[in-house]
Amino acid sequence: MAAQVRMQGPSRAALAAGQDRLELLLGSAGTDAARFAEDLFGVTDLVASNAALRRALTESSRPAEARAGLVAQLLEGKVSGPALDLVSGLVRTQWSDSSDLTEALENLAVSAELFSAERAGRLDRVEDELFRFSRTVAGDVTLRDAFAVRTPGAERKRQLVAQLLRGKVAPETLRLAVQAATAPRGRRVEQVLEKFLDAAAARRRQLVAEVIAATPLTETQRTRLSSTLRRLYGRDIRVNLDIDPEVLGGLRITVAGELIDSTVLSRLNTAKRTIAG
Repeated sequence: MAAQVRMQGPSRAALAAGQDRLELLLGSAGTDAARFAEDLFGVTDLVASNAALRRALTESSRPAEARAGLVAQLLEGKVSGPALDLVSGLVRTQWSDSSDLTEALENLAVSAELFSAERAGRLDRVEDELFRFSRTVAGDVTLRDAFAVRTPGAERKRQLVAQLLRGKVAPETLRLAVQAATAPRGRRVEQVLEKFLDAAAARRRQLVAEVIAATPLTETQRTRLSSTLRRLYGRDIRVNLDIDPEVLGGLRITVAGELIDSTVLSRLNTAKRTIAG
């Protein structure tokens, strides 16, 4: 299941149809999901970097078969058969905005990568590793600068990700992290990784709770927290835990943009404001 994206009606319908087609192709015997994802990311990068091509592939005045023919001309022999099939189907449909095609291609590429992890029994691991990497980047100003959009050198960024993660994470995690670092399309790496995490949670039809605690939670505490949040939100909740001794005690929980802050630090700050007022 793809992460939710902000698209208007025609583009949203095109993405939904593409997602259905993707799942069908991935379920076919012999389809290499990892190769599929690699091909789709490559097409995403190609389309993202060429505004004229995006317009040619989404212009409604251009016949659908002509758009599909252009895809065949560009990609035949360079990507797998399933990837060519999927992209050809995408460009035959209607799009509200040419940039939506890029967004949809990236979403579908992520879905293929996550399907690969799921089929290998690594989806939970990949989700956790992406979260850890995102927190590592967010918490290290040197890494943030190294991966910043203004910092040139995609190959240098690729090598840095490999240096940090190769041999330590699942292959799907490494590939997604490299994609986030080398092709952010104007976003911060942490933002891209957050989108990938949302896609992983959506694939498992779960909400993600970003939890910050002063000390690690026991397995019993994590289970109790998950159960409480599941009752509160009416859906399964995956807990991503980050440790920050500065919160002193309690938990800071963010679910679907909603903050639940029961930390000692929060209560102290509230008390200070009350006294000051």
